[in-house]
Amino acid sequence: MAEFTMELNDDQKQVRDWIHGFAADVIRPAAAEWDEREETPWPVIQEAAKVGIYSLDFYAQQFFDPTGLGIPMAMEELFWGDAGIALSIVGTGLAAIGVVANGTEEQIGTWIPQMYGTPDDVKVAAFCSSEPDAGSDVGSMRTRAVYDQAKDEWVLNGTKTWATNGGIANVHIVVAVVDPELGTKGHASFIVPPNTPGLSQGQKFKKHGIRASHTAEVVLEDVRVPGSCLLGGKEKLDERLARAHERAKAGGAGERVKNAAMATFEASRPAVGAMAVGTARAAYEVALDYAKTRTQFGRPIIDNQGVAFQLADMRTSIDAARLLVWRASWMAVAGKPFTSAEGSMSKLFASEVAKKVTAQAVQILGGNGFTREYPVERMHRDSAIYTIFEGTSEIQRLVIARTISQMPIR
Repeated sequence: MAEFTMELNDDQKQVRDWIHGFAADVIRPAAAEWDEREETPWPVIQEAAKVGIYSLDFYAQQFFDPTGLGIPMAMEELFWGDAGIALSIVGTGLAAIGVVANGTEEQIGTWIPQMYGTPDDVKVAAFCSSEPDAGSDVGSMRTRAVYDQAKDEWVLNGTKTWATNGGIANVHIVVAVVDPELGTKGHASFIVPPNTPGLSQGQKFKKHGIRASHTAEVVLEDVRVPGSCLLGGKEKLDERLARAHERAKAGGAGERVKNAAMATFEASRPAVGAMAVGTARAAYEVALDYAKTRTQFGRPIIDNQGVAFQLADMRTSIDAARLLVWRASWMAVAGKPFTSAEGSMSKLFASEVAKKVTAQAVQILGGNGFTREYPVERMHRDSAIYTIFEGTSEIQRLVIARTISQMPIR
């Protein structure tokens, strides 16, 4: 087990500088165009694939970094470049995490390569959990999966929403209800292979920010997938459901079982915090440079304490957010339990910092910050998503409060 450290080693620094160079040279120059187009930046994803950033090997290397800092370091640099394009590059990772967290070795080996494709033929994947009436309230999920024993197939029906890459993905990971009596413990995740009949894209959303990332509804109408597409396999599912029913009969006593969607979100929350840190840092750097070069009344505006103190607070909160993200990431790889919901803490704090810092950056740039001629306007719009997706700030506070109090706070 690696000791916690705040110093990157030489290999990590080399990787960080490589990703930063790609973000500076490829992502940033394309950011404004794809934000305006509100389309998936396939050429940029392909460039990322050609250099090895958009690949299973790259994310595996960062994921298995023994210090736990590989993923947050990579996320921060990519999202420093641009949040919308970066999410298009890393969005497949959420579906991949879903397979790694819940799937068998055979499923991991079969499906994750198909999520990414090749540098000459890039593909993306989608993780589909949220529904029109079941966002934060996962217990209200209505998408159903029914087992057809005669054909060893699962039949999926329902509508998913807010799905990154939904409808354009090569592989979709869909969370569905298999046992309605068990609430969230009756959920399971399914792989929907490419070109499966019955799956279609519904509404594509026109968003406030992260516009280069495709977000849409996914409609499932009698979608049939082989039994082998149930993540983890049916034997494991049946055992889990049986234990849940036994606990329900006993009044809920016993070990808590996390549902598939929650397992995926818990694994990814510190990474989302790192994304927020990247966006906040980018806005802070623009504001700092502007404050040092913009003159009013014969001197740079940073000479005024009103501006300088804002920048001091911005930098302090960014560094504090990064430390919370790094701590949670290290704890996860070291096998240390989140006894105080440290994963949710990191995501909550970093998300709120991103919103505040980007707003301060707009203020420091004044009228220029309100125009699309300067990137802080886009960064401010992009930052709003961090307090919403993969668990709103309110849900993070609920998780933290329940964990530290051990009380059923509602």
